[in-house]
Amino acid sequence: MEASINILQQLLFELAGVLPDDTHSLFELTRVMTLDANEVYIRKGDCSRRLAFIEKGIMRSYTIKDNGDEATLFLRWEGQFIASHDAIIHRQPSRFIYRALEPVTLLEIDYDVLEEVLKTHPEYEPLRNFFLMRMLAESLKIMEDFVTQSPEERYRKLITEHFEIVNRVPGKYIASMLGITPVSLSRIRKRMVSKGKPS
Repeated sequence: MEASINILQQLLFELAGVLPDDTHSLFELTRVMTLDANEVYIRKGDCSRRLAFIEKGIMRSYTIKDNGDEATLFLRWEGQFIASHDAIIHRQPSRFIYRALEPVTLLEIDYDVLEEVLKTHPEYEPLRNFFLMRMLAESLKIMEDFVTQSPEERYRKLITEHFEIVNRVPGKYIASMLGITPVSLSRIRKRMVSKGKPS
């Protein structure tokens, strides 16, 4: 927990010049939560407005289509935030499931509680703005990549930027996130290996 708080305190300082000693009222409202591998964090239809910082582990957001297939929206790992954008931004039940892919440790706060804190501590507002803007930017980037890049281009970008993460995630979830079948991902990997690229 201490490592996560230190990271968030540094973020607050960089965003708004808030000193670590002035953040006690905020972090007193957080709690550490651990998840086992494959444990669900947020269920479909959940309205709770949880906001969490991932200290350890990888999480997946996905939905189940009418035909029973799973479609991965995104992956999140150490040093990133995770929350239901449906609940946080739209105040609607989550349309997605958020599940741990491996043992996960989270530093969590209730977003409604955070908003109450902001009424008396407006100096924390940059942190909320940062989080909301990041959620929107990441959602937009996912859409842009699907429009402008092929599955192979998206996969190449993923392993270039996050090779260590790809090795921790089952291929079927990577394929789902790319919008292709595991067989298609296998073909992409074979082409990359034949060209001397890591896969």
